[in-house]
Amino acid sequence: MQTLRNKSKYKGITHFIYSTKYSFEGIIYGYKNEMSLQLHGILSILAIILGIVFKISLSEWSILLIALGAILSIELLNTAIEAVVDMVTLEFNPLAKIAKDCGSGATYVATIIAIIISGVIFIPKVIELIK
Repeated sequence: MQTLRNKSKYKGITHFIYSTKYSFEGIIYGYKNEMSLQLHGILSILAIILGIVFKISLSEWSILLIALGAILSIELLNTAIEAVVDMVTLEFNPLAKIAKDCGSGATYVATIIAIIISGVIFIPKVIELIK
């Protein structure tokens, strides 16, 4: 089966172009249809603006961008999980609930970690500004 799949896939630059196109379609779908992804996007932009304003270090940028990227990526994966579950069944199913809840939980954990990271980076800078 793997051989058949490989033969039907595009190769080279065509593959790259289509992969990029489909990736952007997924991101656009997520932002248009998922309020939590919109909220995370807005808060990510706010964190980036704060990073610029407070002139955070390169290592702080690295950690912050990894955390923000993780949230957005996990949120997109959660959207994909929900779509697949809904494709399989719209009726209540305990396994469907587990899949959706775990996807949501993954986003929640990443969000909490990003909030903690943001606090570690920005709270000392805000305190210094107030002094």
